[in-house]
Amino acid sequence: MSQYTYDEVADWFLAKGEGKISPKKLQKLVYYAYAWTLTLLNDSAENLTNKLFDDGRFEAWVHGPVIHGLYNKYSKYGFNNISKSKTRPTFTEDIEDVLNQVWDVYGKYNADQLESMTHQESPWKNARKDLSPLDSSSNFISDKDIFNCYIKRIA
Repeated sequence: MSQYTYDEVADWFLAKGEGKISPKKLQKLVYYAYAWTLTLLNDSAENLTNKLFDDGRFEAWVHGPVIHGLYNKYSKYGFNNISKSKTRPTFTEDIEDVLNQVWDVYGKYNADQLESMTHQESPWKNARKDLSPLDSSSNFISDKDIFNCYIKRIA
């Protein structure tokens, strides 16, 4: 069980990004933070108890992984950067380390580049199954698929 929410994770990235993060980029950063935490803090895909948050699941939308509640909160910004300033929440040292690593790796990319990356990865592809690239979907991305995809990168 997690002690954090996806809103807290989003606020962390918004504070770090200083007004240079669009809603789509925010979704992908939160996704990668979730994926890295799931992968780094669990031993196997059969026992995924350590999660960054429990209050949202990623759906395999046309533009990549999306938490519906996070989308609703920031959709009014469209493709523009979110100008709302945020105070950076405090996390444990381990989680702060994961968030900083995700920022260092993915923060330099724009939203479209991050979307393209997620489209190349098996969790999003598996959740979309046989849908065409432009078909809408609310299929959930499996935590097990996320773990199995990213564990290969760190092994």
